[in-house]
Amino acid sequence: MQRRRFLTVVALSGLAAACGSGSGSGAASPPKLEFRNPLRIPPLLQPRPGKDGVRRFELTMQAGRTQILAGKQTPTWGFNGTFLGPTLRARRGDKVQMTVRNRLPEVSTVHWHGMRLPARMDGGPHQPIQPGAEWTPHWTIDQPAATSWYHPHPHGSTARHVYRGLAGMFILDDDLDLELPAEYGVDDIPLILQDKEFAEDGSFGGDPLKGTFGILGDHILVNGTHDPHLTVTTERVRFRVLNGSNARMYRLTFADKRRFHVIANDAGLLAAPVEVEAIELTPGERAEIVVAFAPGEQVVLRSADNGVDIGEGDFDLLKLVAAAKLKPAPAVPARLAALAPITPPAGAKVRRFKLGGHDSINGQEMDMTRIDEVVPAGAVEIWEIENTVYSHNFHIHEVAFQVLDVDGSAPPVYSRGHKDTVYVPAKSVVRLAVQFGHFTDPTSPYMYHCHLLRHEDSGMMGQFVLVKPGTESQVNRTLPGHGAH
Repeated sequence: MQRRRFLTVVALSGLAAACGSGSGSGAASPPKLEFRNPLRIPPLLQPRPGKDGVRRFELTMQAGRTQILAGKQTPTWGFNGTFLGPTLRARRGDKVQMTVRNRLPEVSTVHWHGMRLPARMDGGPHQPIQPGAEWTPHWTIDQPAATSWYHPHPHGSTARHVYRGLAGMFILDDDLDLELPAEYGVDDIPLILQDKEFAEDGSFGGDPLKGTFGILGDHILVNGTHDPHLTVTTERVRFRVLNGSNARMYRLTFADKRRFHVIANDAGLLAAPVEVEAIELTPGERAEIVVAFAPGEQVVLRSADNGVDIGEGDFDLLKLVAAAKLKPAPAVPARLAALAPITPPAGAKVRRFKLGGHDSINGQEMDMTRIDEVVPAGAVEIWEIENTVYSHNFHIHEVAFQVLDVDGSAPPVYSRGHKDTVYVPAKSVVRLAVQFGHFTDPTSPYMYHCHLLRHEDSGMMGQFVLVKPGTESQVNRTLPGHGAH
């Protein structure tokens, strides 16, 4: 309760700064839904390993038209289709190779958000894919089971490319044997939440790069479906929820206030399930939840007003209709993963980052040729994120972290697992215990940035490299070029 009051107070100060600043503030509340359309489940892409043991995925970025609103065709972008992309699935230990083809009229990239992999395979702004070209990154999956995702990351254009429809989920499995719902599309359901504005002709309206935050749309899509419903057929359902919006925060709850279990954060399973009535997700964050149903019942998943400048209003998201007879499902296990805490050693390096306005970190806009931080591979550090203005959040590529505190207070229990993206409330300080990987490359950087995409594109982003411990002082902090592919 103290944290809720704190968030409300600090957010209202941000709201006062934001009001009247154009698209992205003071947005209209989404209209009341009638739940007319069956929820679309993205197709599953899980190729068998070849004779060499490599799973080969093929993704084509393309433009098209999609009927989102009844009777209207919306110009959209997608992977292997006109809007959004397939769900990719792989296992820990898999060798994977992606063939990403760009059939768009613009340069783009594909970033594997939440993936632990070499910087040259990360898909950030230094790995652009020209129109008509293709990119073939490859790596070995070596991280716990998690719900990650993929999306474009071209510097200055990420907001527009994601808003047009380029996003998809990437599920990782491991050998941990738990009795959790696991049948994709049946009792293991992806939910990609995005908000849009629509013009009269059905095209996407608004400008993702205008206003304080960019787009806060008045129509919410789930898996690209407007006004959706889903029939559930099992006593328990696992929902993998991704906030794929450009800026909006969601406070997820059910209309009947039923409680549910959070079983995973961004980077994997919690040590034990946490029973809650509501959770909050800012752009880029993911959570896995397990919800129980009774035969024949109906309930609405909603976003409740949290008083925060990037998530105001109460609105419905998805109607869930339980079948008259449900397949039995075991209770949620009392223990989940053997979650090792990320504990900074005595004397750990502390790095401080100040977020100001919407276009700088530590007073500097993003520069593709500048290395901002040099980190020894395998380090565990403390990153202190100070937010001097309205709402932001913070994403670090490659890493897993745990939130130490928000203005000195512990985070909610459900968000104390391993993460890669975190909400930074207005005028607050968030401290993170950050665990870095072992892929060293002094000339290929990873990114850290606000994941409100208008802010990222405007320059609220920095770069770091991982290097062999003891060689930090030898790194050239100026890159020779823009990493053209």
